[in-house]
Amino acid sequence: MIGETNLATLLRQMTPHLHPATFVFCTLPPEILKTLTIQPRCTFQEAEGMTLLVTQAEAEAQNWPYTYPCRQITLEIHSSLEAVGFLAAITTALAAEGISVNPVSAYYHDHLFVPVDQAERRSPASKPSLPPINPPCCRKTGDAGVPTAVEDFHSAGWLSVTLAMANP
Repeated sequence: MIGETNLATLLRQMTPHLHPATFVFCTLPPEILKTLTIQPRCTFQEAEGMTLLVTQAEAEAQNWPYTYPCRQITLEIHSSLEAVGFLAAITTALAAEGISVNPVSAYYHDHLFVPVDQAERRSPASKPSLPPINPPCCRKTGDAGVPTAVEDFHSAGWLSVTLAMANP
């Protein structure tokens, strides 16, 4: 197994990184891949078409229709593809804040795509008062470092999410 699987470690040691570019989602016919002159951030084949995640500037230069202008937040910790509950904890916290998120898991890191207008929330008034989160993967009683609540914190002027860790 490669990468970290321990949820408490993932949440405690993860460092979120906000990318400067604005990304968008496009859906195009699958044959578009043969003629692409750009490097999409991500592609995914669906029955209805090929989904591409590209910068807004690239989509506009290609005259492609797009939706969901968003910013990429990379969760900088080498998370295992077998890790349980990491994205669930983070997306639950974002949902509690009313923030839409489209996560993408890659080999080394997880990436969150959040609306442009919600990627750089700074106001202390936006600090949530959230109920404890106790996903099934965290219901082992007596474990030190088991996540017990979600806390929103602002680092480097933009929104990131972590879990408050229980005292041993």
